[in-house]
Amino acid sequence: MGHQKIKVEVGMFTLSAFLSYVIAVTFSPGPNNLMSMISSSKSGYRKTLPFIMGVTTGFFFLVMVSTYFNRGLFALVPQFQIGMKILGSLYMSYLALKIMGIDVIGILSHKKTTKNFQVLYGFKAGMILQFINPKAILYALTVVSAYVVPYYSTHTHYLLFSIFLAFMAFLSNTTWALFGQFLNRFISKYEKQFNSVMAFLLLYSAYALW
Repeated sequence: MGHQKIKVEVGMFTLSAFLSYVIAVTFSPGPNNLMSMISSSKSGYRKTLPFIMGVTTGFFFLVMVSTYFNRGLFALVPQFQIGMKILGSLYMSYLALKIMGIDVIGILSHKKTTKNFQVLYGFKAGMILQFINPKAILYALTVVSAYVVPYYSTHTHYLLFSIFLAFMAFLSNTTWALFGQFLNRFISKYEKQFNSVMAFLLLYSAYALW
């Protein structure tokens, strides 16, 4: 009975670490969220929705590819799991430090912002962005190597995790888009608190891998 209780606690701890990492990375500033916010502030949420759906679809496929890529490496090289844990911990810690010093307002208020984001905010653009976005690629690789492949082995689980992570991407982009006209002012006022919470969640996730 006691042994079963310990297993439940470990499972809950792993789940909390997984959700902390997903929320911290997904909702923190990045190419997807910033482009959704800027597009929505200029053209409205309805015209930004195709781009968000492209991001969601592209990230779904990115997670699926990352999952089977990691699964293959785990099968060939069991020691790869330790290496990915080290890489994941270092990457999460790096993101935490980067978030603590990120200047979101500087990015949004830069004079070249409008010129740099003169692109088509369409479905195809959002989908392609996932495969050239370093943050999305590293996030997909680390999240599946740390929380999915080591614990699950069925195609159904891989599909469900991919859908869930893609849905979280949709939620984060939608949130940034809907508040596109107001988020700049909010982050300007509470930037330090917002970044501190995101950084803490990332550091906790890095520690929880071990």
